[in-house]
Amino acid sequence: MVALLEQALQKAKEAGDLPITQMPEITVEPPRVKEFGDFASNVAMLLTRELKKPPQQIAATIVKHLPEDPLVSKVEVAGNGFINFTLHPDWLYDVLRDIQQKGDAYGRWNVGQGKRVNVEFVSANPNGPITVAHGRGGAIGDVLANLLEAVGYQVTREFYVNDATNSLQMQHFARSLVVRYRQLLGEDVELPEDGYAGEYLVDIARDLLEKEGKHLAEGDEDTVIERFRAYAEDAMKRQQQQDLADFGIVFDVWFSENSLHTGGQVAQAIEELKARGYAYEHDGALWLRSTAFGDDKDRVLVRNNGQPTYIAADAAYHKNKFERGFDYLIDIWGPDHHGYVARTKAAVAALGYPVENFEVLIYQIVRLFKGGDLVRMSKRAGNVVTLRDVLEEVGKDAARFFFLMRSHDSPLDFDLELAKKESSENPVYYVQYAHARICSILRVAGEQGWTVPAAAETDLSVLREEQELALMKKLDEFPEEVLTSATERAPHRLTRYSMEVADAFHKFYDTCRVVSDDRSLTQARLVLVDATRIVLKNVLGLLGVTAPERM
Repeated sequence: MVALLEQALQKAKEAGDLPITQMPEITVEPPRVKEFGDFASNVAMLLTRELKKPPQQIAATIVKHLPEDPLVSKVEVAGNGFINFTLHPDWLYDVLRDIQQKGDAYGRWNVGQGKRVNVEFVSANPNGPITVAHGRGGAIGDVLANLLEAVGYQVTREFYVNDATNSLQMQHFARSLVVRYRQLLGEDVELPEDGYAGEYLVDIARDLLEKEGKHLAEGDEDTVIERFRAYAEDAMKRQQQQDLADFGIVFDVWFSENSLHTGGQVAQAIEELKARGYAYEHDGALWLRSTAFGDDKDRVLVRNNGQPTYIAADAAYHKNKFERGFDYLIDIWGPDHHGYVARTKAAVAALGYPVENFEVLIYQIVRLFKGGDLVRMSKRAGNVVTLRDVLEEVGKDAARFFFLMRSHDSPLDFDLELAKKESSENPVYYVQYAHARICSILRVAGEQGWTVPAAAETDLSVLREEQELALMKKLDEFPEEVLTSATERAPHRLTRYSMEVADAFHKFYDTCRVVSDDRSLTQARLVLVDATRIVLKNVLGLLGVTAPERM
């Protein structure tokens, strides 16, 4: 349709009917109301300002110049100026042939052309378990990485470990672990006010006591704290890796913040910022001239006590990413990091890297509900709900699906009871059941001697029922949905699309018998249901959700 509209605009321009100076960007989408046809374009509305004519008049002129196409059965101009296309159903049969031919590759593109993308997400501090908030960021990051791979990029999934030894958080964490360790030895000691109260620290302390014995708390305070800090950090990292793996996320790189300090990369980044004129001294501290790049104020790089700030390490870290050869960087941060976006982008720009190749996605909060009540905290973590709690409650598939049911920039309410229901009320169950039902249909058909025929050798023109056509149209949308979800950084679109496919299939199944005495119709419908299976499997695969064959 886009090509036809481009030709019509060019002809109208050459004829003097539409004196266009610059061709608009043409988009064609399925209309919201099926009575309006198969596809619609708002191109006439985009030209109203330049041509100073009503959109209906512009649309009528465009339609007058449309070249004929054997697939188009009707073109109409709607009252608001939309151009609506109704196609002969023959084009839908090619969709089924394409799906069968491409199989697992259906929906994939090569717009990325192998360019390298670093997607950094979760990056929880190594002083506690992965929380439910991190879980949402993990689902968004992992599925976005899947989408970018599906459209032709080479993706690296990266976890940034905030393990700087001078971190106050890690010092408090180590002191809390020492207290838990001594309590297990029977000592009467209490957690400091700024300590960590979660029971996971008791588990770490018990493991440490069993493996290393009763003498680890001996020695001067600094030595003891560093000893416990190193052990706690390692134990916490292993637990985080296990929780994420059980959630379906495996990182390619676990990058240590401390390595930036010990390897001199933070100092090198600071020197480079000085050399480029974007670092200056004031009141005994070193400042980043971040206002030169749109930040609301300059930021401290090195405190007056000589300690570098987070922004110094972040500058070095993003410099390191670009130096590793990545073409694009995407960071996925929680809502409490919104204030760091402008300063980090300023640091990237100040170091001379293309800031347009660096993106930050901020995801919003998650609220868990159970039985209508808000779930506020976990016994395991002390003050938050952990991802492990959710996985034990609803499982990996439901957790991933539910985390992705809203755009990342919208708050998410997660209903634990709904996520466990085995009914059509539960969205993930509804989608998975559609796939399992198709597999059951194909098994039963096989027992009766039927196999899925080659679509290229099957008469598909017998598929003319309204529900059949609607299902084929929905399957046709998948490649464009993948591309849009990737380019708009909108993995949540896949959950909605999967539900729409499942809904279209269930409506088809309720009205159209697949295996019947009509051989031609049976063969065509077997092709259709198998194509639906392929699409459901592909979209669930991108979501990191299993596509069960039996339920």
